[in-house]
Amino acid sequence: QVQLVESGGGLVQAGGSLRLSCAASGGPFSRLIMGWFRQAPGKEREFVARLGSSGNNKWYTESVEGRFTISRDNAKNTMYLQMNSLKPEDTAVYYCSAGFRLGSYDYWGQGTQVTVSS
Repeated sequence: QVQLVESGGGLVQAGGSLRLSCAASGGPFSRLIMGWFRQAPGKEREFVARLGSSGNNKWYTESVEGRFTISRDNAKNTMYLQMNSLKPEDTAVYYCSAGFRLGSYDYWGQGTQVTVSS
């Protein structure tokens, strides 16, 4: 059973940066397709970014393109989300997710809060 643990959330001013981490255990990390989602108060969970098992095939939702960078270190079983030029509308709980097939997110972390003040 794959387990995911996010870290790195916090409070930051608009224009600032944060780096989220997602540490995985219990499964073959290098085979996992990884993704980040977020859920703002009163809104549905939305897809943020995705990364293929080899570190290629990156995809971002339009609202974060050019500001966020997804990456992974298979040697450390860890995925990252570098978030720059943060905006108040980026405020949400950010979740790490993973699956062995494209579009299949079978494993979820507990979430980490990101709050961007204006």
